[in-house]
Amino acid sequence: MRRLPVIALLLLLVAGCSEPPEKEIDQAQGAIDTARAAGADKYATDEYTAATSALQKAHEAVDQRDFRQALSYALDARERAKEAARQSADGKARARIAAEGSIASTSAGIQQLEAALKAADAARVPARDLQDNRTLLTDSRSTLQKARATFGDGDYLQVTEMLKGIPEKLDAAVRESTDARSRRRK
Repeated sequence: MRRLPVIALLLLLVAGCSEPPEKEIDQAQGAIDTARAAGADKYATDEYTAATSALQKAHEAVDQRDFRQALSYALDARERAKEAARQSADGKARARIAAEGSIASTSAGIQQLEAALKAADAARVPARDLQDNRTLLTDSRSTLQKARATFGDGDYLQVTEMLKGIPEKLDAAVRESTDARSRRRK
């Protein structure tokens, strides 16, 4: 009589694993879709990739008729997808801050180069000596304008990538324009 509950539990477990865990796989897929909509594929890539990989393994386990393993993978995929969605919010906030910083430093660099070129013009530095810096200024303005539009679209990682290295180039151009003006005075 004491063994009856244990036997019933074992039968329940065996019966529970005799069919594919479709409900759990569907829940995992839903959680992955939600995470992707939250930007996890961009802002929480490791956890998102782990979730999609676990879901793929769940499908493979179903194909091999290992329903217990499929259930385990489906549950893992769902939890990882939920975590990816949580991490995505933090990652997106960090990316936004970085993008704002890139826009601000590029904008400041453009203003400094404009001032340096104006001072060089006043010192009558030959135009050919400043041509590369003027081209950089024009290109930087154009890129900044595109980056601001991309920022408005919410693609913060792309903004940072677009502006990568431009503030440093602008700083170098400011120094070069200032040096050209100094040489002209001598």
